[in-house]
Amino acid sequence: MILGLAAAVSTIFMSSCSNNGGKTVSGDADTTAIAAGSIVYFDLDTVLDEYDMANDLRSEVETKVNAIQKDVNRRQKNLEDAVNDFNNKLNKGLMTSAVAAEQQQRLQQQDANFQQFAQQKQAEIMEEQQVMMNQIADAIKTFVEEYNAEKKYSMILSNQAGVPVITGDASLNITDEIIAGLNAKYVKTKNNKAE
Repeated sequence: MILGLAAAVSTIFMSSCSNNGGKTVSGDADTTAIAAGSIVYFDLDTVLDEYDMANDLRSEVETKVNAIQKDVNRRQKNLEDAVNDFNNKLNKGLMTSAVAAEQQQRLQQQDANFQQFAQQKQAEIMEEQQVMMNQIADAIKTFVEEYNAEKKYSMILSNQAGVPVITGDASLNITDEIIAGLNAKYVKTKNNKAE
């Protein structure tokens, strides 16, 4: 799910911005001055792994998905038990052909209802996951835009699995700053909601 999330989120991250004076940035290497107008990057996979909001939302969605899956599995088992019971009675000759035809028709309707239910629940799962990805992507995009309003970089790239930045000067990697800023903003927002 993280790879799908990273792919969905990565599509929103190439921001062109105006030039201005230099700022100090903490990257993966030593603290280095990165001038405004520079092109910098951050590792989206690392951000998604270490962003508290992403982890909290993933946990919430996993809980919902597990509850939905448990309900689907329970209903599927009940249907399988009913089919097995029907087949057992039919094979032992414990019902008339009229009763068997009626029960078979009822089981087919129950199966159709179950299939519809399972598809509906699968759609709910996909919607939950999409909403989560949209929330994370929006939070990161909003933060990066606010961050760059101060830093004035020409471009901020997101790097995922080595694409589009295959290699780069580590001093241009702003991943740690992005994570720290996102988490600080999330904690502040979370604390404001709690009050």
